[in-house]
Amino acid sequence: MPEISLGVPKGVVESLPEEDGTAERDMRRAIVGIQSRLNEEIDGRTPAEAAAVVADAVERMEGQASTYHEFVPELRAWGQSPIYAIAWRNLYIELIGQLYEHEWLGDELDRERNFRLVEDGIRLSDL
Repeated sequence: MPEISLGVPKGVVESLPEEDGTAERDMRRAIVGIQSRLNEEIDGRTPAEAAAVVADAVERMEGQASTYHEFVPELRAWGQSPIYAIAWRNLYIELIGQLYEHEWLGDELDRERNFRLVEDGIRLSDL
C-alpha cells in the first residue's frame, strides 16, 4: 500500500503574518505527526481498512476545523486578529483535500464515509 504524503499548503503559509515563523513550524510539525500516524496505522491494511482509519482522521480534522472556525467571530468580537484561527482552519480543510487526492484512497474514503452516514441512520431523505 502506498504511503500517505501531506504537505503545508502554500496559501496557508502565505496567509500567516511574517513574524518569527513559529506558526509555520507548528503547522509543519502537526502535519508530520498526522502523516506518520496515518502511515503507521494503515501499514499492512487493505485499501478498505486503510480508508476506515483515514475516515476517522478526516472526522477529527473536520472537528478541529470547525473549532477554529468558531473562534473567528469570537476573536473579532474581542478586537483580536483571527488570522491564526483562520490559518489553522484552512490547514485542516486543505489536509482533508490532500487525502482525497491520493489515487488509491479517494474512492475508498468516499465509500467509507457514505457507509458511515447510512450506518448512523442518516438518509438523503432526512436532509
